[in-house]
Amino acid sequence: MADRPVPPERPSVRVTLGQLSTGTDRAANREAVRDAFRTASYARADVLVLPEYTSAFDPRAVAVDLAEPLDGPFVTLLREQAVRTGVAVIAGTLLPSADPAHAVNAVVAVDGAGELVGAYRKVHLYDAFGARESDVLEAGPADATPLVLSLQGLRFGVLTCYDLRFPESARRLVDAGANVLVVPAAWADGPLKAMHWRALAIARAIENTCAVVAVGQAGRGVVGRSIVVGPDGVVGLEMDEKPALRTVDLDADRLDQVRAANPSLANRRYAVVPR
Repeated sequence: MADRPVPPERPSVRVTLGQLSTGTDRAANREAVRDAFRTASYARADVLVLPEYTSAFDPRAVAVDLAEPLDGPFVTLLREQAVRTGVAVIAGTLLPSADPAHAVNAVVAVDGAGELVGAYRKVHLYDAFGARESDVLEAGPADATPLVLSLQGLRFGVLTCYDLRFPESARRLVDAGANVLVVPAAWADGPLKAMHWRALAIARAIENTCAVVAVGQAGRGVVGRSIVVGPDGVVGLEMDEKPALRTVDLDADRLDQVRAANPSLANRRYAVVPR
């Protein structure tokens, strides 16, 4: 009797979460990024995920003068390190705006060959809980093409921080083919805020039957607590508030199994339309 064909093994993707604590010293921040790449490379990670505002962060207020262009030192470093290590990277930065009184909160994706795949400009500005990002930040266009990075059969869709509170942002990425949601953040601390962060990450995973990789800034005024959630809502990794790097594997087979058992995406009756 002839041997049965062996079905091809679905890949896994190894992700290093870099829960950094960056500040206003951009050179020091870049050195922290180099260290994170070294750790990710040693762990044989496929992709490194870094927080919102990795390039520069002031927890007191957004410092517009810390913005730099996509060809500036920070993104150039990401591209150089990706080429050197073969590790793709998703990281938050601050870009200049045409209006000198404002900047643009953005997340860039760079593939393992050092190519800039794209930059997601934050759509939902944090005008909540007493904060007003719109005073100093320019919102990205809601109808911009979703930023999705493909890695070994998995597709990583990018949003950031406050976007996590808006299920439409996540669903639009899933409609664009994402099966992993990546959320770099500097999630502000405060009453119930850590609980909201955790609950929303789990909700976005369950309702979209996708994995969620949410990586927060550590340090003063932010919660840290990076988290990885499976498509069934099971938390696979949860960090505390201190700076640290951790590595996990995301299993494409598990995504397929959950979506087969829970076809909620196929059963839905509404579409997401930007406005």
